[in-house]
Amino acid sequence: MKELIRCTWCQDNGILQEYHDSEWGIPVHDDRKQFEFLMMEVMQCGLNWTMMLKKRETFRRCFDNFDYEKISAYEEAKIEEILQMPDMIRSRRKIEAVINNANCFLRIRQQYGSFDHYLWSFSGHKTILYQDHSCGKLPAQNKLSEDISKDLKNKGFKYLGAITVYSHLQACGIINDHAPDCFLYKELIQKYPYSII
Repeated sequence: MKELIRCTWCQDNGILQEYHDSEWGIPVHDDRKQFEFLMMEVMQCGLNWTMMLKKRETFRRCFDNFDYEKISAYEEAKIEEILQMPDMIRSRRKIEAVINNANCFLRIRQQYGSFDHYLWSFSGHKTILYQDHSCGKLPAQNKLSEDISKDLKNKGFKYLGAITVYSHLQACGIINDHAPDCFLYKELIQKYPYSII
């Protein structure tokens, strides 16, 4: 059986590869999943993604499985409880940002019907393939992530700068940054609508 070709960053035969194969870049249209991915990006600031994946179950326990409605109502006692959870990242500012962002997330859902509809509207509800990216020119941020980051900040979100947002757009499938020879690159463009820029 022919071995699958994957993006170079995920070839650890472990947690990164599993994340790459089953989630990264596959279009997400579920608000709970969108919130989970975004808040993992918030927790990741200054750290590495492998650590976030290893702590994912801890985050789910701390944040009621990323139920944004429950999180939006967290008070000081809950913050203290989270800070004492084993294996949790002990950053009060990040925990407070997740709570703040849950409230902002709910306001977007109220205004747009869903966060998913809001976010995907920036790409015309299609995955974007950037021609330059297929040549290996992968940026840390771009105009799309800058525009979305600016709009999210205007809506009150915290810890979601243009670089963080760009990572989220890759993760949730709005930008397809799989390497052109990766087995998922063609699989995704065959399955989901896309536009080439």
